[in-house]
Amino acid sequence: MKFLKKILFILIAFIALGLIMALFIDDTYSVKKTVIIERPSDEVFEYLKNLKNQEEYSPWTQKDPDMKKSYSGTDGEVGFISKWDSDVEDVGKGEQEIIKIDNGKRIDFMLRFKEPFEAEDNAYIITESIGENKTKVTWGFDGEIGYPWNIKLLFMNMEEKLGPDLENGLEQLKKILEKVKE
Repeated sequence: MKFLKKILFILIAFIALGLIMALFIDDTYSVKKTVIIERPSDEVFEYLKNLKNQEEYSPWTQKDPDMKKSYSGTDGEVGFISKWDSDVEDVGKGEQEIIKIDNGKRIDFMLRFKEPFEAEDNAYIITESIGENKTKVTWGFDGEIGYPWNIKLLFMNMEEKLGPDLENGLEQLKKILEKVKE
């Protein structure tokens, strides 16, 4: 019986330590990547504000080209929603909604993940003219993992997890948009 009490005490102490540590760990993360596209900023922005165009450059669409997609609202306008449903675990099930557009500059999205986990994250795309035919595009995610689950951020590097996908998507976007000018 003493042995079981010791194990129970150690288990409770371990859980308590984790809960205390989680109090001091940041519960937010931010990942952003940038690419330069040799196209005028207005053309790049007009392409990007239509969520259906993400099917051409999104790394998650590449992971499951057979995912089920559905839409509601008017693409390229606030309130447009793109839903996806995939059996591929890295893709899962969820929806993305355009929540704000600053014409020619920025598009803000709300991502609502349903499976394999539930979460809401903010995403954005920023375009910035850096010359007559050059546009800097920044694609980013800002997320939050609430207490006590934020302890996972000690062991999970969101930059390593999301960064390569964002870079892949931006490189694909660059190829698509620069091919248009040829």
